Amino acid sequence: MIYNFNLGIGWASSGVEYAQAYRAGVLRKIGREARFVFTDMFPADNIQHMTENIGFLDREIIWLYTFFTDCKISPVTYTLKQLESTFGSENYSFSRDGKKAKYVFEGTDMYYMAYLTDETGDKVHRVEMVSGKNLIRKDYFTYCRIYSEYYAPLDNRAHLYQRRFFNQDGSAAYEEITDNDVVMYQFPNRFICSKEELVGDLVSRLNLTKEDVVIIDRSTGIGQTIMQNAAPAKIVIAIHADHFSEGGTDEDHILWNNYYEYAFAQYRHVDAYITSTDAQNRLLKEQFEKYMGASPRVATIPVGSLDKLRYPEKGRVKHSLITASRLADEKHIDWLIEAVVQARETVGDITLDIYGKGGEEARLGELIEEKKCGDYVRLMGQWKMDEVYKNYEAYVAASTSEGFGLTLMEAVGSGLPIIGFDVRYGNPTFIDNGENGYLISVNDKMEKKERIGKLAEYILRLFTEADIEAFHRHSYKKARAYLTQEVEKRWMNLLDQMI
Repeated sequence: MIYNFNLGIGWASSGVEYAQAYRAGVLRKIGREARFVFTDMFPADNIQHMTENIGFLDREIIWLYTFFTDCKISPVTYTLKQLESTFGSENYSFSRDGKKAKYVFEGTDMYYMAYLTDETGDKVHRVEMVSGKNLIRKDYFTYCRIYSEYYAPLDNRAHLYQRRFFNQDGSAAYEEITDNDVVMYQFPNRFICSKEELVGDLVSRLNLTKEDVVIIDRSTGIGQTIMQNAAPAKIVIAIHADHFSEGGTDEDHILWNNYYEYAFAQYRHVDAYITSTDAQNRLLKEQFEKYMGASPRVATIPVGSLDKLRYPEKGRVKHSLITASRLADEKHIDWLIEAVVQARETVGDITLDIYGKGGEEARLGELIEEKKCGDYVRLMGQWKMDEVYKNYEAYVAASTSEGFGLTLMEAVGSGLPIIGFDVRYGNPTFIDNGENGYLISVNDKMEKKERIGKLAEYILRLFTEADIEAFHRHSYKKARAYLTQEVEKRWMNLLDQMI
């Protein structure tokens, strides 16, 4: 079994979660059983909705909090009718507003607010119970109640002090007692005094053998306890970001990224490190040798793959640009918007479609309104992207840090040339400068205005000077190395070497 550890997942998932979803598909195809362990709480959503959304199977998911119960990962099927059956003979009034249904109990100061999975259905994800204007409890459901949260008023707000997790028959499996960030877990036969210890207990109860592999994708708060409890399984560290700080590194010392510092220090107990690009692989090996006198196994395995190359059924939209990512500040989508506005002064039919969701969506919408460019710059939201890229002429990115770049891979898989900054590691992996796009030189002293100007300059160069059909052909050529069968071979080679 291959166990993959992560923290959270969301509707606007990061590249780490998408990398895991790609890996799940590859491991299925090569016949390797896998589980994906998530350790965050998900009070706003059912974890199954989010994991299914990006391609996981329910049987592949382990959630830390239901691991210690007999509840299975499941879509929400609990209904309003089932909820109402728990009210007994109490009289109540009912009202509904979209995804919220309210029950007010006559002759009391109590009401229930049920939160539904969609605007028209009757499936209940959670119920909030309010008494005397104070929140006292929240119940969470899939096909049964999976846990409850208990609240008391403190400093004029609802203070969470306890969670109780249930088995399918309604019996309590264990309790979490919480005081802000301090938690302990009470089981019928033992106490666990921290979340980190709870994760370690989960790992120890997997009964791992030397035939098992543990891949740690995110290690914040959990990496050390996983490694301490995983023996005799093989340990693999997946590196999803730049692994060191250039500013804190000199000829004598290296400042590792604190996400990986413990895993690097414990290299003797790590069976392999995985990077997603050859460039990062080479650099990491050089740094291990130089600063630590060590030569651990480092494998390059792309975090994604292409099931096939995709070609447009009809002509690509002329002068059309696409970008796709989480709408997060570090992706600098605002620079792209301003660059397209500038470039359009010269080439009047350039368009930009922006795919993805995230915290910057509202601000980007305001910028589009401010620049009066809404007729040619569009926020497209979250899409299944497989068949989307091929309709565009080029891909453009403004991120200044990209460990791999799944969307870059998907873009070349549809033959798109790419414009992006010459930064580690993703852009140089997918862009051969002047052959299927442009790498824009950048440095820390370069101001935002100059960066936007450079993006606009190279957009214009692509559309006015380049042999864009030759660029398309070169992108398809680069993409062949990322076809699924090639990535499958890399996984099989690594796993066969370790086990």
